[in-house]
Amino acid sequence: MKNTLVKFALVALMAGYGAAANAADNSLTLILDWFVNPNHGPVVIAQQKGYFNDEGLSVKIQEPADPSMPAKLVAANNIDLAISYQPNLTIDVAAGLPLIRAATLIATPLNALMVLDNGKINSLADLKGKTIGIAIAGNEEATIGTMLSRAGVDYNQVKIINVGWALSSALASGKVDAIWGGLRNFETNQLALEGYKVKSFFPEEHGVPPYDELVFVANANTYDAKAIKKFTRALEKATQFIVNHPEESWQTFVSYAPDTLNNELNKRAWNDTLTRFALRPAAIDLARYDNFAKFMYQHQIIASRPQAQDFVPAL
Repeated sequence: MKNTLVKFALVALMAGYGAAANAADNSLTLILDWFVNPNHGPVVIAQQKGYFNDEGLSVKIQEPADPSMPAKLVAANNIDLAISYQPNLTIDVAAGLPLIRAATLIATPLNALMVLDNGKINSLADLKGKTIGIAIAGNEEATIGTMLSRAGVDYNQVKIINVGWALSSALASGKVDAIWGGLRNFETNQLALEGYKVKSFFPEEHGVPPYDELVFVANANTYDAKAIKKFTRALEKATQFIVNHPEESWQTFVSYAPDTLNNELNKRAWNDTLTRFALRPAAIDLARYDNFAKFMYQHQIIASRPQAQDFVPAL
């Protein structure tokens, strides 16, 4: 019954999206992980500067109605490419979804465990007995648990509550003592603009294997390797432009949607994201993916351990 309901929900949600593009017409449909923001800089720059067109590609960019659906739509062969997260991709592949990592967008973790920098919590050890707010339940027992254990705190010695997407307000109001799921290039700036200074503990510095925050995923059974190569060449060119011309690239980025993108929060986030973009979006590191899959398997986040060579092909 549960599987039937899930399939029914998938069909209903997919009705709002077009079928995957025909590779023969050199067009690709790309669905983002969220509304357009600075994390998508290379995609937007490639579109605005005509780099996709230079490769003979027409790329249709869509924002998701439901942020949990992009990878599922690709797995169902209704979208060519989607932006997802390496941890999520590992979980999806372990669950049997036909997905591959096609390219990398953000090559470092952005997630962080954040507290107010007010002298009350100065180390991870100070979180013992405290409350941590999360946005979505998932791998926090592995990630937060690993970080805390390095400071001598057991995962069971903190209280985890789901605050939805109200992470910043939950921390600022004192509803929680820390948040997990906020991005170091966004939530820190959002809180700063509201007058709150934040201290961040980075997972990759506290026992969690490094991973790619944002990746592009394609259907393992139907992906077009030639089209993806063209796509990644355009991304690389866009990233080079961003690195070489940060201010001009910012103006090009906001021209995509001036009313929603041209604001102080996005400007600060843009500057903090510049060093995070994958300079070589097509490059792969199988050992890195295997290490993270091993980490998730050891912490029982996934029941089977996928091999990177099976879902990170050399394209």
